[in-house]
Amino acid sequence: MEFFEKQFYHNSLGDWGIALLIIIGVIIATKLVIWFIKNVLKKLSAKTKTRLDDLLVEMLEEPIIYIFALGGIWFALKRLVFPPDITDYIDKGFWFVVILATTWFIARLLIALIDEYLAPAVEKSESDLDDQLLPIARKVIKYTIWILGILMALNNVGFNVGAILAGLGIGGLALAMAAKDTVANIFGGVTIFTDKPFVLGDRIKVNGYDGVVQEVGIRSTRIKTLSGTMLTVPNMKFTDGIIENVTMEPSRKVTLNLGLTYDTPEDKIQLAIDILKDIIGKTDGTEEKALVSFNAFGDFSLGILFIYYITKGADILQVQTNVNMQILKRFNENKLEFAFPTQSILATVNKE
Repeated sequence: MEFFEKQFYHNSLGDWGIALLIIIGVIIATKLVIWFIKNVLKKLSAKTKTRLDDLLVEMLEEPIIYIFALGGIWFALKRLVFPPDITDYIDKGFWFVVILATTWFIARLLIALIDEYLAPAVEKSESDLDDQLLPIARKVIKYTIWILGILMALNNVGFNVGAILAGLGIGGLALAMAAKDTVANIFGGVTIFTDKPFVLGDRIKVNGYDGVVQEVGIRSTRIKTLSGTMLTVPNMKFTDGIIENVTMEPSRKVTLNLGLTYDTPEDKIQLAIDILKDIIGKTDGTEEKALVSFNAFGDFSLGILFIYYITKGADILQVQTNVNMQILKRFNENKLEFAFPTQSILATVNKE
């Protein structure tokens, strides 16, 4: 027994051994708590009609495990004798982590409640503004909770939070000057919400990129390009650039330049014009207005300009296919030949 009575750093080896056994016991107990939550609490909450208890159990699972484990370690260390400054560090460190774990739980729970109850209601609403504001509100709530939690934790361990906030206020001006692009992006986001040059789901073209708006954030906007890649555009680009909202176009203009061979008589040219007008009148997804003109004597063809409009909401590619198939079919039926580049070469042969 003398071995256990030997002193090591202000405590006997026996006290160190008991502390170690407590920590091992806490680790085992933590495993049991995890098993209890997964196999008992979750099953019980799943049997209820409401989803609230499921969310509470799921969001509480990880933070409570950390608090339970740290609490056991803290209890084991409190049995030992340390110098006052080390004891003070242990106490403050424990409560610092507990406050952060509590903050983690509150942030997780509020975000889960928003996703479970508020997000479905927003999706069902007719307005697109709330769809854009919800992701921003989630981030603001999350960051606000964490900032308050960290300030409370720092205040609890002895930091002068008032001095920290005052320092942040003075440094805020310098930070704003250094982060002017970030500020510009934030104001760009405000401009998007107020002017509404586009909303979620709109197809837009900006700075040479073409895609569908997926998310509008405080600093940037995410656009899924037609090739499937995700593009992140700083919001300031929308305030000093030109935005083309393809979704808001009333109709899609399609321009075709058709060329007929030079041996086509004038009655056949008129027939071609009449056929093009008739195709537009009989094709679904096109507007009645169409422009057809015999407009050019080209290098190797007689040019016919054909402009028509596809109605909003129609399948643009399919309508174009239908129109082009009808042009090909009816021109062939009426022996209207399309021209292709040709050259006539005159050669002089000297006979001796």
